[in-house]
Amino acid sequence: MNRRKFLQNTALSGLGLSVGATALANDLKPDNQNMDMNPDNYPLVIATWHVPNATKKAWETLENGGSALDAVEKGCNAEEEDLANNSVGYGGRPDRDGHVTLDACLMDDKGNYGSVVFMQNIVHAISVARKVMEETPHVLLAGKGAEEFAVSQGFKRMNLLTDSAKKDWEEWKIKSEYKPIINIENHDTIGMLAMDKDGNLSGGCTTSGLAYKMHGRVGDSPIIGSGLFVDNEVGAATATGLGEEVLKTVGSFLIVELMRQGRSPQQACEEAVNRIMKKQPNRQDFQVGYIAVNKKGEIGAYSIHKGFSYQLYQNGKNENIKPGFYLDGK
Repeated sequence: MNRRKFLQNTALSGLGLSVGATALANDLKPDNQNMDMNPDNYPLVIATWHVPNATKKAWETLENGGSALDAVEKGCNAEEEDLANNSVGYGGRPDRDGHVTLDACLMDDKGNYGSVVFMQNIVHAISVARKVMEETPHVLLAGKGAEEFAVSQGFKRMNLLTDSAKKDWEEWKIKSEYKPIINIENHDTIGMLAMDKDGNLSGGCTTSGLAYKMHGRVGDSPIIGSGLFVDNEVGAATATGLGEEVLKTVGSFLIVELMRQGRSPQQACEEAVNRIMKKQPNRQDFQVGYIAVNKKGEIGAYSIHKGFSYQLYQNGKNENIKPGFYLDGK
């Protein structure tokens, strides 16, 4: 091959690589990155389960000029300090040894993330998670270290085991039978997503975990990509239910990636549940529920069993909605 032909072939090869790289880069862009955002749909707040006080607090935060992250934190705080909620924060059910241990995380519109796991004696776990994100070089603190960090940031220690939760635990100890109860024991999380007036997204999860779990157990809620994932170009998702199953399928990340590929939030939630059940077609003794929102402000939700619900504050209405479920008619 003479020098001229060699240079021509090299140039053509380079052009081919360039075109291929450009095509690949275009393939990797979110299909809905350029979707027409719909300001009629936001601001909005959506959360797992029947938590009208939490969504109201988050909505008020947005109305007063707070960010989506502020709204998520304040909304989750409302449940963490509510004694009527026995699966989050103060009054949460303990593990099998009588310890109330908390997990929480949040993620903002810039992709920043903070988390605490297996933390005791601090009510507002979601707020400690935010401090981890904003005040440390880390993204996750655990156990005693998380508690000590919280105290250093001005949080007060207190006994989270209430008389009511202690009584229930002592009754459970008579048989010491661990059996997840669908929509009761697995109502273990508040997952919340918020979208501000500019269409920016943030999300958070906070939980005391499964009742009477093994001491040291951590579920999906504080683990990014499993209990929560936010991509401000695409959308956000969060989970509730049996965390082990969400962890094994990285459910929230999956939902956001499906939305990136063009699926609606509803289609993405349904596919995430389908993948769990396809791996265990003969097992129906646990619950998982997902909620999601995309950049248009469109909502999706789906669960394995009947009984899951979500709270939506949008267009001035604070409503509890029951979505479809996988075992309907099966």
